[in-house]
Order: sequence, then structure tokens, then C-alpha cells
Amino acid sequence: MDSSSRCSVIIIGAGVSGISAAKVLAENGVDDLLILEASDRIGGRIRKEDFAGLSVELGAGWIVGVGGKESNPVWELACKSGLRTCFSDYSNARFNIYDQNGKIFPSGLAAASYSKAVDSALQELRNQEAKLCGHFTASEPPSSPKTPIDLAIDFILHDFEMAEVEPISTYKDFGEREFLVADERGYEFLLYKMAESFLFTSEGKIVDSRLKLNKVVRDLQHSRNGVTVKTEDGCVYEANYVILSVSIGVLQSDLISFCPPLPKWKMEAIMTLDVIVYTKIFLKFPSKFWACGPGTEFFIYAHERRGYYTFWQHMENAYPGSNILVVTLTNGESKRVEAQSDEKTMEEAMGVLRDMFGPDVPNATQILVPRWWSNRFQRGSYSNYPILGAKQTFADIKAPVGPIFFTGEHTSEEYSGYVHGGYLTGIDTSKALLEEMRGEGERKEESKKFLLEPLLTGLTESLTLTQKETVSRLRKWDNSRPLVVQEPIK
Repeated sequence: MDSSSRCSVIIIGAGVSGISAAKVLAENGVDDLLILEASDRIGGRIRKEDFAGLSVELGAGWIVGVGGKESNPVWELACKSGLRTCFSDYSNARFNIYDQNGKIFPSGLAAASYSKAVDSALQELRNQEAKLCGHFTASEPPSSPKTPIDLAIDFILHDFEMAEVEPISTYKDFGEREFLVADERGYEFLLYKMAESFLFTSEGKIVDSRLKLNKVVRDLQHSRNGVTVKTEDGCVYEANYVILSVSIGVLQSDLISFCPPLPKWKMEAIMTLDVIVYTKIFLKFPSKFWACGPGTEFFIYAHERRGYYTFWQHMENAYPGSNILVVTLTNGESKRVEAQSDEKTMEEAMGVLRDMFGPDVPNATQILVPRWWSNRFQRGSYSNYPILGAKQTFADIKAPVGPIFFTGEHTSEEYSGYVHGGYLTGIDTSKALLEEMRGEGERKEESKKFLLEPLLTGLTESLTLTQKETVSRLRKWDNSRPLVVQEPIK
């Protein structure tokens, strides 16, 4: 059992929201905090890994929302830290759609299919809005995609770019440009720079005892008196408050048990959210066989099975000469691939590439398959609210339960699913907790005053009586013996 004493705040999870929350607390004088991280590193779903001699991002890989009227705070951190990034232009992707015979669909056909997919999605959105307002009248539902090109574009529009068909807050507020992180230090370098502002470091490593790695929280007991946190290795930690910075997938799983259980309204809100699984598979080749140059970074494979190795990217813009391709899978395809061997996944991917580029495509020499769904500390990649999410759901998701405060990208109404969403909610959650701590301090002072007032009144009366008795006795003693007052020595 850990012998650590009770602290003010325990933060569970050292992802971007947990680190930003801890930083705000430390800046406001809450030094007796403790960060418990289940894995052996900070970063959460921001995670780099060495692949073919390069640093690649398994999780969050882009800074999304740059160039608008407001400055994206994560972009500001990247610029301040000198993080190397590379502009990503998706605009030509839909004109680089290959069929199973290796032919690129004519641009006019691709544009028409894309326009039809957008119109269909907008019609579905209008139907949902009408249902919510009670004005819905039966009409022909939007046609579902059937052809390979329609399926591919539908996948890109809904799965790859998330289920939002109108300009979303990130793009409206921060801009529509996106930058791929291509830095050997990794996206996680931004978290280390944040952490070193309030945690002790040595030679670029965090050596502060307030950050504890490999601490898997399994039990959280809470009451009006605070919280008790128990970890898988038998350690017990106590605090006045907890900030729970774990993914929505973890909240939906049974990794952490709550005693007493979370209230029904909280669990209903948590279970309402979809968990998106987003898998980037990296393939290293002995040489390039794909097109390079302007407008070729992204290309699409149209298959009769929706989402089957659909979205591809070459890494030549980020790492020239790397000979690396990345293919993105989501949801059902991600879970299917996670359950099979990497050899089987490579076989499938090579079949797709030979459909697009011909039978002479060389075998990949290396493959890297992340497994976010199988990871019990993540259970997915990010949250996805329904297109017309109810405001009450957002409110319930982030609302505290007693001394437990919730943070993470899933608690952001405007920026859920993004790194800046996690970063900003960490800040907001800590500010809310600081307000609660100040209010609690004021309530305790009022309580003390309320309890001490009768006691002080009685004590004052007692002291007054004692003073009268003392004067009386002095007068009696003064009658028999003169009182001598000694002058002070000067």
C-alpha cells in the first residue's frame, strides 16, 4: 500500500486534458496534487512510435483548425515549442479515387457523387431537425449509397471526417487548415512542455513523485468527505477531489467501479455517446510505386464493401524518401483488423494496393497496426455525439458528481473529438474545481463562525465576570496593603 498522505486533488489520466487540468491547478497554488496514469507514459491518445526509423503518430496526428479568426490554442503551443508540422490538403482526394481495376474515376463523376452524398446528408439532417421540432412530414428518405464510388465518398464524408456535414465549430472558430505533426519528438512533446512548467524534470524526463505511471485505477469510492482511489497494484490514495480524465470508452467499460455507483442520469448520458475507433495502419516499402507531387498526398479506393481499406496517404510530404503509406480504417473494420494477425492485415492491404497499382507492387517490408479498441485504457479513439446532440446530454456528461469532476474531449460541446477540445476542457474543469474549492473554503469558514459564535459569547461573558471578580479582590487587598506601581526602566 502506498504511504502517500491525503492530497487536495487526484487527477486520473495523463492525457492532454489531465495535464492541462493539472497545470491550471498548480498555477493557482494547488501543489498537493497527484496524477495517476495507467500506462507507462503521458499522452493518452496522443502517442508516437518508432517505425522504419521515423516517429509516427498512432493516435492524434493533426492540428485541426488553423488560419481562422481565432488562434487554435494547440497550434499556439506547437508554434511556441517549434513543433515541425506539414500542411495537409484534402481537397484533391476525391479526384484520386481508384476502382478495383486500377482506373481513376473521371473527375466529373467523382464531383457528382460527392455532391449527391452531401445533399443526402443535408436532407437527413433536415429530417432530424424537423422531427425534433415536431414538424416532420413523411417524405422519401435520402437514397443510401450503393455503388463503390458512392460508398467510398460516403465513408470519407461521414467516417473519416466525422459525422458532421455542415461547417463545425473547429473550422468556424479556428480555420479550415490542417497540419500533420511530423516531428521526431512527437505530438506528445507539447504535453511534456506543459508538464515541465509545474513538475520536476531532469534531462527531459519527468522525475516528480506527483506523477505516478503504471497506476491502473480500478475502484473509486466517494462521499461528501472526499474520495478514496484504489489501483490494481493494491495502492490506496485519498483526496478531497478527483478529476477523471479518462476516455468515454473507459467510462462505458467496467475498468473503474464507483462506490456508490454513478447516478442514472450520468450513466445514461455517458452511454448515449458513440465511440469512434480510428486506425492508421503504416506500411513501409522498399521503393515508391504511387504518384507524388501536388494534389496526390491522399487517394481513395472504391470497393463494394464500405470502408474496406478506403482512405490512403503517402508520407512523402512529411518525410521525403520514407516510402511509407498509411491507410485509415474506422469502427467495424478497425475492430475486425484488430482481432486478426498483422500478417493477414498486410495480405489484405497488399491486395488492395495491387488492385490500384497493378500486380508488380512490391511487398511491404514492415507493418504497424495500432489497437485502440483492444486497449483497455482507451477503448476507442474519440467520442462522437449524434448530429443533433441534445444540450442536456452535454451538460450531464461534464457535470460533477459530488467530489468527482469529469474532463476530456468528450465533455466539450464545441470541440469534442479534437485535441484542442481535450486541452480546453482540462482548463475549464480545473477552473470549475477551483471555484468549488473556494466556495467550500468559504462555507467552512461560515460553519466555523456559526459553531464558534455561541462559544465565544459564553467565553466573553465568563471573562467579563472574572475581570469583575478580580477588580473586587484587588480592591479588598488594596485596603490592607498599598498597591505599588513600578515605573518602567528607561
